[in-house]
This record gives sequence, structure tokens and C-alpha cells, in this order.
Amino acid sequence: MAAIDANGITIEYDVRGEGEPLLLVMGLSGQLIDWPDEFVDLLVGAGFQVIRFDNRDAGLSTEFDWTPPSRARSAAALLARRRPKAGYLIADMAADAAALLRGLDIGPAHVVGASMGGMIVQTLAIEHPECVRSLTSIMSNTGNNRHGMPKRRVLLKLSRLTPPTIETAEESSLSVYRLVAGPEADDELFRKQARASLERSFRPSGVLRQAAAIVASPDRTPGLRQVRVPTLVIHGLADPLVKPSGGIATARAIPGSRLLMFPEMGHDMPRSRWSEMVAAIRQNASRTVQSTVQSTDQSTVQSTATDHSGMNSNTFPERSLSMNAGS
Repeated sequence: MAAIDANGITIEYDVRGEGEPLLLVMGLSGQLIDWPDEFVDLLVGAGFQVIRFDNRDAGLSTEFDWTPPSRARSAAALLARRRPKAGYLIADMAADAAALLRGLDIGPAHVVGASMGGMIVQTLAIEHPECVRSLTSIMSNTGNNRHGMPKRRVLLKLSRLTPPTIETAEESSLSVYRLVAGPEADDELFRKQARASLERSFRPSGVLRQAAAIVASPDRTPGLRQVRVPTLVIHGLADPLVKPSGGIATARAIPGSRLLMFPEMGHDMPRSRWSEMVAAIRQNASRTVQSTVQSTDQSTVQSTATDHSGMNSNTFPERSLSMNAGS
């Protein structure tokens, strides 16, 4: 692993493989090592040079010091559909990613983000289009608080969690995972990753700052309508933290996007689907911008994104739900 000074902060990153550059962006509280090595190896095998990095306030990248709102306050703001003030926004985190790519002298890259990482890569495509070759948004939303909101019971349970200590953090993170993951939850894999993460970095206040940035950031829908790169949206039909409407709204907003939904996927990435996800990312990366723009019509996007007749079982396995949103 290495570090680079970019966008006024220090960013920890690593690079694996050779091929077309692909940037992985992790979600809330996640570190670059939370992208499992096996998943990264699949991407490398698909012809990508994979760049992982720690977001600000996570892992070994710069830690900020402004006082964040509590979990309960952020949850209350989300429920009230208020956007509180925060020391930084998702746009600042997207600027970090853009600065990393420039600092590494990497041209436009394929970008893949999960959860908060999906929000970051969406913003990267909106505000730094010269950095993005293709876009994959996984289990995320548009920032419009009418879509992809957490189930109320899940949000309330999360807001009442006792702040973790280094001694309780592993069990606390496992309880959150069990709350939001799908029926194929892999406790053994998650516990292994949680231990590795805690040995590397423990920043509970950083998690709260990132959460505040999510709640404070504006709706990205208007900007997403201007995105003109090949886009794949992946979401779980069993996701209780970012409900499936978040993925559907994302696909509906981005012209020419494709939506892939898995019935047994919650707010996690089940190992049984890794190969299919990588194949879909590879297929999306191989699409041309020209074909995406030519096939795009906003009215078609809005109608087909909610119409299951768009399923293409020749492209994706039968156990998944695939819809072409205007492409």
C-alpha cells in the first residue's frame, strides 16, 4: 500500500493488476481492505487494474476533527427530511477520488462504488466527468429522500446503538451487519474482515462524520440526468438499509443505465453473486459512450425502469432481475 497527498489530504491506496483502470470506492466506515481480495482478484481477472483507497475519515487516510452529530441526531434529520450542516459533503469525497486519479496520472477510469461509495462515484460522474469512463453504483441511492430510505425499524435500531469501544467494536459491527445483510449473510467472512479493519484503524467519530456528510448532501437526481457514461446499477431486493427504490430511482435518473437486482441480496454483497457482478461490471465497461447516448430517451428510462418486461435473461442469470433502462 502507498499514500499520496491529494485534494489537501493524505489518501491511502493500493493498486493491483494490469489493464483498464478501475477505481473501487467503499461505503460508510469501510476501508479499502473491506473490498475482499477474492472479489478484487475477479476484477483483475476480468482485465482491470484495480485501485482501492481509504476515504477521508477511514482507514489510514486523513482523519478530520470537527465534532459530528450523534447517530440519533443524524437519524432524526433523515426521518425529518432535513439536511443539517456538516464539515464536508459527498462532493468533497468525490473530489478526493478525482484528485487521487489525477495524482496517479490515471486517465478516465471505470468507477465502482458501494453504498456511500455509490453516492461518491455518482457525484464523481456528475462533477468530474473527465475522470469517469463507466459507472457502477451498488446498493446506493440518488440522495432524494423519497427513495432508498432505510426501513424505519432498522434506522431506529441503528440510532440507539451504544457507541463502540475498541473492545466492543467487533461485536457491534457484526450486529449491524446481521441487521442489514441478506439471507446469505456470511458471519465468518464478515468477522474476519472486521478484525482486520480494527487492527488497521478504529475511528468511530469518523463514521459519524461520514454519516453526517451523507445526510447533509443534496439530491443528485438533476445531475444524474446529465450523466453520459455507460452505467450499471446493482441492488438487492432484500436491502433494508437502502431500500430497492433507491437503486430503481438511480437507474431511472441516468440515461441509458442498466439495473441488475438480486432477490437474496440485502445491504451486502453475497459471495454467491460476485462472479455475476464482475461479469456485469465487465459488460458495462465494454459498452461505448456513443451507443449509450444514441439509445437514450428520458421517457423510455422512466417507463422501462419500473417495467419488469425489460428483463433480459440472455444477458444475466435467471435468478437475477435485469432491466435495461433505455439501452
